[in-house]
Amino acid sequence: MPLPSCCAPGQHAPAAAPLFAVPAVPSAPAAPAAPAAPAARRARGLLDLPGGRFLMGTQDADGFPADGEGPVREVEVTPFRIGPTTVTNAQYAAFVKATGHVTEAQEFGFSFVFAGLLAPELAAAAPAVAGVPWWRAVSGADWKHPEGPGSSIAARQNHPVVHVSWNDAQAYCSWSGTRLPTEAEWEYAARGGLEQRRYPWGDELSPGNSAMLNIWQGEFPDRPTGPHLGTVPVKSYRPNGYGLYNTVGNVWEWCSDPFAPDGASRAMRGGSFLCHDSYCNRYRVAARSSNTPDSSTSNIGFRVAG
Repeated sequence: MPLPSCCAPGQHAPAAAPLFAVPAVPSAPAAPAAPAAPAARRARGLLDLPGGRFLMGTQDADGFPADGEGPVREVEVTPFRIGPTTVTNAQYAAFVKATGHVTEAQEFGFSFVFAGLLAPELAAAAPAVAGVPWWRAVSGADWKHPEGPGSSIAARQNHPVVHVSWNDAQAYCSWSGTRLPTEAEWEYAARGGLEQRRYPWGDELSPGNSAMLNIWQGEFPDRPTGPHLGTVPVKSYRPNGYGLYNTVGNVWEWCSDPFAPDGASRAMRGGSFLCHDSYCNRYRVAARSSNTPDSSTSNIGFRVAG
């Protein structure tokens, strides 16, 4: 079985009894089909990538073989387009304004938030998830209220939208005339033209002590020492060789592919601001994780392709 990720509890994750039980509700109803994107809006601002053959996956000793990271294999992708950044709060707000889309977190009435982002009284009141108590099920947490009631995205318009499920991302894609990238496309793009390197810029995490990505710094999960706790703007740090920003760290990114043969979960790539090598070093380009398509957290977003 894949090792658990510190970064993404599922919608139906068990809680630390007796604090919490996920409400016994059916999956949120499917959103009505979003109107087709007008030609002028389709794939706006995407980067053109030539495609071709590349070596996908890794057999790195620091990897997680049970996640299906290997073996290394030659894969061919056809030319495609992909977003230079993850979808921002401002972009998602435009979609919601145009369509009236209600996210699955809003339908369920809660989403998962990292406890360190919460006010102490809210963290104490919100039920913890069994096995990963740094995650709390927060009533009222959603894309507009990332840390629950009282929080806002007003000052985070250029941050990645979070608390969006795979299904919510698909609805955005239908509206914008785009799609989610396949895992092969995502990894090809994230590598930025470098073959079999650990990160989009090479094998060293912090070359010349330069900050290259937004991951956990300090002792996880209680003693952060870095300058950021939570997401950073989508164009933070320098882009890779293909012009993509923040393909590793910051937020997990949904991909179109099923994670396992049964198709119950969907693949996610890139790691997030919670990744730390003491627990989960899935901020490597070849790393993978997954979640159910109705799940949402404070560190899952998405990037579109075309």
